[in-house]
Amino acid sequence: MTSTDTPSMLPRPDGQSLAYHHTAGFSPGVIFCSGFMSDMEGTKATALEKAMKALHRSYTRFDYLGHGQSTGNFTDGTISRWTDDALAILDDCTAGPQIIVGSSMGGWIGLRMALLRPERIAGFVGIAAAPDFTARMWEDMPPDGKEAIKSKGFWEQPSEYSDEPYIITKKLLDDGPRNFLLDGPIDVTCPVHLLQGMKDDSVPWQTALKIQEALVSEDVTVSLIKNGDHRLSEPDDITRLILATERIGNMR
Repeated sequence: MTSTDTPSMLPRPDGQSLAYHHTAGFSPGVIFCSGFMSDMEGTKATALEKAMKALHRSYTRFDYLGHGQSTGNFTDGTISRWTDDALAILDDCTAGPQIIVGSSMGGWIGLRMALLRPERIAGFVGIAAAPDFTARMWEDMPPDGKEAIKSKGFWEQPSEYSDEPYIITKKLLDDGPRNFLLDGPIDVTCPVHLLQGMKDDSVPWQTALKIQEALVSEDVTVSLIKNGDHRLSEPDDITRLILATERIGNMR
């Protein structure tokens, strides 16, 4: 699914630019953070935009460095850099409180945003949120992948979601621990709703329970979808996402 609208571009200090779409509307607004090698034209990002527009709620979706329509090389990206990108969108392209909706890697980045900008974050919705996934990435990597990381600095991992392989870099893996969340309390106090498929073969469903346990917030809902996969892009899943987002929006 590709938007016909030309995105706005947010210049970054290093000369790169982030592509984004922003719709003005009621507060709190919603920012969608997509997953690893995903972009803002995905099913969930665009379906949620349509729903939020109908509700006249502010909505922003964007591409990280090296993703989608943003500039830069994917292999230069790390969790730290992509979190900085998301914070730049929050700081420069939105106003007032925001609900962060994070899919997979975007869930990790969204929780980091809530830690770093607590005064701006009104709530968080995670879709197969994957904090600390770089640790599992290394543990699950076959010997030839680990050897490629050590010798070349990257490994091309075949992807079941795309014809393009996932390019896993040593830079990404080395940076991961600087952003780990599950090794202690997650000092996020806003309302949180975690949507997690139990047939997710990328993020174990127990991860949602670990996040719930680590969160300081006392308002945490976990929805386990028995037949749900990693993407959670089926019509029923999209409905759950819209309802979870708007429930938090109506709490303000």
